[in-house]
Amino acid sequence: MGFVRRQVVTAALTANAIRPIPGAGAGIPAFFAGWVTGELAPHVLGLTAADAAANAFGPRRDPRGLVLAGLSAAGLVYLVRQSRKAVEHAEDALVEGLGVDYVEQLDAKPSPADRAIPWGRIANPFAFGRAARKAGVEVHKNIRFAPYGRRGLLDVYTSEVTPAKGAPVLLQVHGGGWTIGNKDQQGLPLMQHMAARGWVCVAPNYRLAPRDPWPAQIVDVKAAIAWIKDNIAEYGGDPEYVAITGGSAGGHLTALAAVTPNAPEYQPGFESADTSVQAAVPYYGIYDLAGASGLKSALVLRDRFLSGWVIKERFEDHPEIYELASPLLRVTPDDPDFFIIHGSRDTLVDPRQARAFAEALRATSKRTVVYAELPGAQHAFDVFPSIRSQHLVRATERFLTWHWNTWRRERAGELTDRAGGLGTR
Repeated sequence: MGFVRRQVVTAALTANAIRPIPGAGAGIPAFFAGWVTGELAPHVLGLTAADAAANAFGPRRDPRGLVLAGLSAAGLVYLVRQSRKAVEHAEDALVEGLGVDYVEQLDAKPSPADRAIPWGRIANPFAFGRAARKAGVEVHKNIRFAPYGRRGLLDVYTSEVTPAKGAPVLLQVHGGGWTIGNKDQQGLPLMQHMAARGWVCVAPNYRLAPRDPWPAQIVDVKAAIAWIKDNIAEYGGDPEYVAITGGSAGGHLTALAAVTPNAPEYQPGFESADTSVQAAVPYYGIYDLAGASGLKSALVLRDRFLSGWVIKERFEDHPEIYELASPLLRVTPDDPDFFIIHGSRDTLVDPRQARAFAEALRATSKRTVVYAELPGAQHAFDVFPSIRSQHLVRATERFLTWHWNTWRRERAGELTDRAGGLGTR
């Protein structure tokens, strides 16, 4: 491919990353075209500059390609600046949801280093193994939690600083449209970061549709939670404290698991198991499987994909299946604390779903609800380390640390009150 054609492609990808092609039919190609370009904008900028310099000083200098390269470079600089602002948007959301004094509950107040861009990690975003080794993270792989072959396996992440007991636990649920995906393909930057800070992280597989239609996916997530309650102490974790996170379909499963603790319809054969969680952090999740929001994208997903591939029942025949599977319709006053994260340019899942879910929680739940909508962010922005994803990893750490410390303080108070009550008898 010649210089001009390369620059035409780069310019088109950059333009789509800035303003994705609209429309339900264009959502998937717009995502794939804009996702990598947007999150790897510094890398694409460097390659574009190098390509333009080679042409400018070469024997076949082409002004057309140089103009396109200049336009692409301007767009890529804009994308980099937009990504850098994620730290401000995330922090504003935390302050709005938790209060300006939430930092008093952290182990240490955020420093300038917490707001800085970790260029060393971003430079090679796919070096997950090296990053884990550098952070002292150990992965205990392929532990069986359910009788479904490799779909019934999970991984546990610990590190050199994980305590012998009593560490907080984070369950990471992978996405993939309920039909594809694996436990070691998503959430790695967050799990490695949290494990390096003493958390025990768990990443399960689950059965996939259409071979195993709904509700096999949420049943397996519930089974993973039950496994944690029974076994995580062996890895230093506190079985009484479990936070859950995940992206896309994993965000849906995260939210649904959080709002349906101990739901017998999703716990066949282990109805008595405790599957409650203490906090939930869904990334770009799907919250309306029933189309209750009236959004066209939700209706298209329901009728063109879910009915044929995932649930394998038409909505007209069994609306109750879709309604029970929609976190938006299952909000209660007793739901756990939520940190909901979505991108404003998500072409796969309309951010209005996330807004509606956050509003429903705020109107009903007695717990804290934090909502961060990131300008310019596409779907799956956190799969590998980028400027934006690293800022959100640290924002998620702040939320979870705040929650863990608050939960421990409240728990200690409850135990003290209980002991005092026994002493007066």
